[in-house]
Amino acid sequence: MKTIKSSYNTSPTAYSNPIHSPLLKSSLMKTLLLAAVAALTLYGCSSAPQAPTAPPPPALPVASIASGTETTFQEYPASIEGTVNVEIRPQVSGTLDKVFVDEGAYVSAGQPIFKINEQPYRAALNNALASLHAAEAAQVNAQLEVEKLTPLVANKVVSDYQLKTAKAASDVAKANIESAKANVATAQINLGYTLIKAPVSGYIGLLAKKQGSLVAPADVAPLTQLSDVHDVHVYFSLGEKDFVAFKEQYPGASLKDKLKNVPSVSLLLADNTEYAKQGKIDIVDGQFDKNTGAITLRANFSNPDGLLRSGNTGKIRLSLSHKDALIVPESATVEMQDKVFVFIVGDSSKVKKQAIDIVGKSGDHYLVKDKEAIKAGDQIVLEGIDKLQEGMVIQPQKQADKVAAVVKH
Repeated sequence: MKTIKSSYNTSPTAYSNPIHSPLLKSSLMKTLLLAAVAALTLYGCSSAPQAPTAPPPPALPVASIASGTETTFQEYPASIEGTVNVEIRPQVSGTLDKVFVDEGAYVSAGQPIFKINEQPYRAALNNALASLHAAEAAQVNAQLEVEKLTPLVANKVVSDYQLKTAKAASDVAKANIESAKANVATAQINLGYTLIKAPVSGYIGLLAKKQGSLVAPADVAPLTQLSDVHDVHVYFSLGEKDFVAFKEQYPGASLKDKLKNVPSVSLLLADNTEYAKQGKIDIVDGQFDKNTGAITLRANFSNPDGLLRSGNTGKIRLSLSHKDALIVPESATVEMQDKVFVFIVGDSSKVKKQAIDIVGKSGDHYLVKDKEAIKAGDQIVLEGIDKLQEGMVIQPQKQADKVAAVVKH
């Protein structure tokens, strides 16, 4: 058989793995190194932090501050009293025989209310009258003695001393008559006190004593109270600051002149309904109360139907006029630490937090007097103020409806 010779090299070197070739190893290592560098470069580029994009300034509605003359109404707690409030008390002691009226009844001046047992006082009057008659009789005897001695002394039958003694006795008798008359008058007065009459027209209060009770002038509680409520006095108090503002409202050289220019005031009853009649402030107390720091004013109201009674409570509604007051919507303010702030839009649309001094409230708007902190025409942020900070930039959005609402008010 013919032997065929192979053309391949049969040496161990020729049959080894090509990867073990030094040249191929070097080329492969370079390729892997370049791939690793590329991968690291791509990873580094993909993980590098990007600079954040600043959000645009918030767009918030703004409006210009308007000014004008506004009238506000302040309410002050008030107490109501009749023009005359009388405590009915007995002037003499005794048993209460009769009660002619009932609680809450209306009585006219001079109408009998109570009757105290009069018998002891009528007996005292009779005794006083008897003493008067005795004194008058004694005076007659003394005068007769003087008349008898007068001619005897003239004829020098008796001494002048006896006539003088008789005249002195006559003078004493006259004095006794005057004393007896005074006792009679006292007894008549006490007897008259047994019938207690209404000193004024008005309404009877609660009856502290009933028929058959023993009464005396020293009793702590009165028999009843009588109130004349044809007109009523309503008392209320103003603090020092409110009183200063009250006086500045009206023209006049004196407080009396100013009161003449004060408009009528309203009375709110306990159920917050307004009393039909208007009242007039007529008196201001002479000094402030040291304990409360307030001064009391009095308003007079007509009460022809007797709807108001002494002891009622209510509120006086007092109107105050504010000239050239700055008008700020309440919704455009924020309260912090007992102060009220607004955000004013300044240069470069930056906002500034500004405290304001509120002098009154009209509807849902505040009235501001401090024209140094803010002034008419300043732009303030109307909404979104709870998210604003000092110096923050915004995009002012002038909304015609909101501006018109502020100016119209």
